[in-house]
Amino acid sequence: MKIADTSGQDTAVLKISNSKTKWIALGCILIAWLAYFTIAPAISKWSNSDASVSAQRIRLASVTRGDFVRDLSVQGRVVAAISPKLYSPAQGTISFYIDAGDTVIKGQILATIDSPELSNQLKQEQSALQRLQMELDRQKIQSSKQALVNQKAVDLAKVSLTAADREKRRADKAFESQSISQIDFEKAQDDLQNARLVSNHSVKDAELNLESLEFEVKTKRLFVERQELLVSELSRQVDELILLSPVNGLVGNLSVEQKNQVAKNQSILSVVDLSEFEIEVDIPESYADDLAIGMAAEIKLNGETHLAKLITISPEIENNQVTGRVRFNSVSDIGINQPQGLRQNQRLTTRILMENKHDVLMVQRGQFLETGNGRIAYIVKNDIAERTPISTGARSLSSVEVLNGLSVGDTIIVSGTDQFKGAQSVLITQ
Repeated sequence: MKIADTSGQDTAVLKISNSKTKWIALGCILIAWLAYFTIAPAISKWSNSDASVSAQRIRLASVTRGDFVRDLSVQGRVVAAISPKLYSPAQGTISFYIDAGDTVIKGQILATIDSPELSNQLKQEQSALQRLQMELDRQKIQSSKQALVNQKAVDLAKVSLTAADREKRRADKAFESQSISQIDFEKAQDDLQNARLVSNHSVKDAELNLESLEFEVKTKRLFVERQELLVSELSRQVDELILLSPVNGLVGNLSVEQKNQVAKNQSILSVVDLSEFEIEVDIPESYADDLAIGMAAEIKLNGETHLAKLITISPEIENNQVTGRVRFNSVSDIGINQPQGLRQNQRLTTRILMENKHDVLMVQRGQFLETGNGRIAYIVKNDIAERTPISTGARSLSSVEVLNGLSVGDTIIVSGTDQFKGAQSVLITQ
């Protein structure tokens, strides 16, 4: 009897040749060599860097050279360059002859104010003026009469002086012929001297009286002139009770209702001149010191850019903003180059050009300026960002001037660098 064995389960093993073994070993060496030169730089970068960051978390920009424009973009509101507001000159009852939105011309009557108090005061002062005028006329008549009396006294004194002189000459001849006594001769001399004194005093009294009369007339005339000024002022106030349109334009909103009582200096209405508009802009407080009147500006409207200039800057800061006004540029002597289709209170984007430099080293503006106060930048080379000290100059909305520390073509991180925590080198991973 034959016993079965396991030979049926056996499998023949082929012997590997030495040449095939060599090729496998060579392949393993090649793979190891490629892995070394591929992984080793990454390991080296990793070991040499103080931190790492993903490329998706940063923003890069290249340093360039060109014309640097420092500007400021703000939102503006269209306002009428001429928009006078009318106020009540006195207390009274108002009567309107127009409605809000009506088109008016310069000098057109818009409203009247009935003020009995002011009208009555004017009449009283006019009456007082007439009284003072009559007093002035009376004083002139009295002065003329008094001047006539004074002149009469002077003339009589001259006649008396002439008579005394004649008696003196007669006494001289009589005394020479011993026809009169010594006493009568001396009396003739005294009479002549007395007549001379009376004549001199009469002339001086007449001159003083004339000056006094002229002074009285002048005083009365000054009272009249003062009263005339008062009447003229009241007449002006009464005339202003008729409110006239100061410009051609549209009537704005009426501040009071028809036939209502108004107080003195109360706002009544406004007239908007639509022939000329300006842009009122709110400028951040931090830019207030950098702005100056006359700076060029650009206003965008319907895809077009219109040239303008900054004409006013408010000295007062409200809500961390400064109010300014921008006016469209004029075209020689033709007038303002104002675009069509502007509307009151329309919002427009205004760009104020504060500075223009040529051939300047600059880079895109980013958060790295705030993180490092404009003194630190990370230059990227071969996926390694090196911390480098820099200095910056003027800043615009899109760019910043580079004074030193960077060169043309350098690539830096312009996004925030606070995540690096001051690391000297940072690995940028993909």
